[in-house]
Amino acid sequence: MAAQQNGPLGNVLKEPDFARAFQELSRGEQTATALENSLDKIERMMDEFLAKAEEEEKAKQAKTGTGSKAKSQTTSTDSDTAKDTS
Repeated sequence: MAAQQNGPLGNVLKEPDFARAFQELSRGEQTATALENSLDKIERMMDEFLAKAEEEEKAKQAKTGTGSKAKSQTTSTDSDTAKDTS
């Protein structure tokens, strides 16, 4: 009879552990989703800043007329490289 009592008692203890593990897993997935959303937002902001900086640089070069052809080729190559790594 003592063996029978230990059996069901052992199962009762395992169920809350399983439920707790499932809750922690769910919380971890929510945290991961929130982090991914934050990283996506940061990436969009960086893209906007880079686009704005490129526009300002082009406007500055057009205004001063000092933009060299080699410089503009380097900028477009850098932009292409950045797109390839995404």
